Amino acid sequence: MPLNLLTWLLAFSPVIVVLVLMLGLRWGGSKAGAMAWFVAVLVAFFFFGAGPRLIAYTQAKAILLSLDVLYIIWTALLLYHIADESGTVRMIGTMLPALTPDRTMQGLLLGWLFASFLQGMGGFGVPVAVSAPLLVGLGFSPIQAVLMSCIGHGWAVNFGSLATSFQTLLAVTNLPGTLLGPPSAALLGISALPCGLIVAFIGGGWEGVRRTFPAVLLLSVVMGLTQYGLVVARVWTLGATGAALVGLMVGFALTRLPVYRQTNGQSLTSWVDENGRRRSLPVAFSAYAILVVLAFGINLIEPLRAFLDRFQFTLQFPELRTALGWVTQAESGRKIDLLGHPGAVLLYSSLLAALIYRRAGYFRPGAWKRILTPVVRGAVNSSLGIVAMVGMAVIMSNTGMTNLLAEGLSRNFGAAFYPLVAPFLGALGAFITGSNNNSNVLFALLQMRTAELLKLSVPLILAAQTAGGSLGSIMAPAKVIVGCSTVGLGDNESVVMRPILFYGLLPVAGVALLTVLFLWLGVWS
Repeated sequence: MPLNLLTWLLAFSPVIVVLVLMLGLRWGGSKAGAMAWFVAVLVAFFFFGAGPRLIAYTQAKAILLSLDVLYIIWTALLLYHIADESGTVRMIGTMLPALTPDRTMQGLLLGWLFASFLQGMGGFGVPVAVSAPLLVGLGFSPIQAVLMSCIGHGWAVNFGSLATSFQTLLAVTNLPGTLLGPPSAALLGISALPCGLIVAFIGGGWEGVRRTFPAVLLLSVVMGLTQYGLVVARVWTLGATGAALVGLMVGFALTRLPVYRQTNGQSLTSWVDENGRRRSLPVAFSAYAILVVLAFGINLIEPLRAFLDRFQFTLQFPELRTALGWVTQAESGRKIDLLGHPGAVLLYSSLLAALIYRRAGYFRPGAWKRILTPVVRGAVNSSLGIVAMVGMAVIMSNTGMTNLLAEGLSRNFGAAFYPLVAPFLGALGAFITGSNNNSNVLFALLQMRTAELLKLSVPLILAAQTAGGSLGSIMAPAKVIVGCSTVGLGDNESVVMRPILFYGLLPVAGVALLTVLFLWLGVWS
């Protein structure tokens, strides 16, 4: 297919459909994704030479890729709602601000550290939905609460939710995590600093920033280095979780300093719930402790890892060729580790935690109905949207549409300027679709192909893509709507959108500058 304005627009048309439907008409991701998939199929069939056989095989590939991600989404939501039913989430959210009377520090504990921890464990809108009302309860305005909880966890999105977005990046590009992990962890680890400073500014103004800057700087360094170390150690599924957990522990320690010190003497070993029942903090945290132990054990104990790796599922796909001559070589589909997959680790943790909570008396009658109902409700729409978006992305890739887009971009943005564009493209995808995961599905192959054509570092450009998507997801209307709905701003999301776009673009710009700097230094070249 020759490259010209018409063919480039045809190749871009599925993405345009997503843009128009989600931004202009405010359709949900599942509906917009389905329509974009339909447009992709039509364009591929009528203009790019895709026959029924090719379309069928691309959708089989897409389903396999989707299962790799959906395995995590469903089990991550299950673990979160089990912990929520036990009172663990409320317990943590109530005890954190009791550590310090400093208002800005309270905002950082809940809007930055706790929200990042929730992103690491569950994600998918959970950090905003949980943190925002807790911040309002502390006296922050609803607008402040939504802004702080959205901005605060942006750096943790890529390696949060058991690295769902990163797993998608690996699945779509078919590149190893050892290659893409370090630059992604570096860009996002450094981004923890602006996220924390913005939360401090929203919560306490310039005075709050001045007073808490040493703490924010220290916490950013600690969390960034922890995440980088976990990713380099190939435990990227716990990258954000481990980093945020260490950040919380250091944050607890910082509240002992005179400037932030605890004044109310509340016990940190137990908690009395709204019904007067005392609950143990170690028992409440057992779900996350089990998850950490299992994830580390499965990833670091080689004999166990080797045993679990025996149970894999994949499919073989033949060579695919369009009528215009675009060839996709025969290949294996995405391998899914049935027993060692991050989704399996989440499932093991969920079941063990449920057993512990039940024996401790933390579950009330009807608990499983209250757990499973929101799991299904929250996961179904996400699942449909992911399947549709992945289907669209795979058919675009296997018919040469993505390559044509990349070729057009490479001709219009030279090697000197494209690194500045890459993270904003990732952010745009996340803003449109509501998730870094879908942004990687939409644009990862495009970014990879463009980097190859411009002879830029593929790992670094893909890291910029997923870092931009991670930070861009905090500005997504879907997340803003979730946050606003929990603090009484259900019909006034517009009052949040303008400031969140301003604040949210600052870390993305930082990633763009870091990408240029790393390329200039020859890092990950």
